[in-house]
Formats: sequence, C-alpha cells, structure tokens
Amino acid sequence: MSIDIKAKLAKRIRSLRRKHKLTQEGLAELAGTDYKHIQKLEGKAPPAAQIDTLEKIAIAFGMNLSKFFDFNK
Repeated sequence: MSIDIKAKLAKRIRSLRRKHKLTQEGLAELAGTDYKHIQKLEGKAPPAAQIDTLEKIAIAFGMNLSKFFDFNK
C-alpha cells in the first residue's frame, strides 16, 4: 500500500469519525477492533490496513466499501 493511499485513508477515517461525532474508542467498539488500531490508522505513519478491517470500519459508518473509498466526499 503506498504512502499516499495510507495518508488518504487516515484522513478519510478521521473525517468520517468526526462527522459521526465518534471518538476513536467509539469507532473501535462499533467496528469490533481495538482503539489503538484506529489510532494507528489515523496516525502520521499509518500501517497497511487489511480490507476486512476497512470493511468493518465502513459498516460502522453505515456505508459500503465503495462509498467509503470515495475520497471526494
């Protein structure tokens, strides 16, 4: 996964989380993951994310992966 896409994903997750008025802990609970993982995904040097993790995050926001990956919104 390129650095550019990781940065875009970090920004997208943070933006959606704030839009939904969720803390990192709240999003982690909804997505069924550890909040430290959300913290890392939103960080300055995010790790590569597994597609199943991204799907869980998208579902937590009430969207499918197609909408989640629409970085223009």
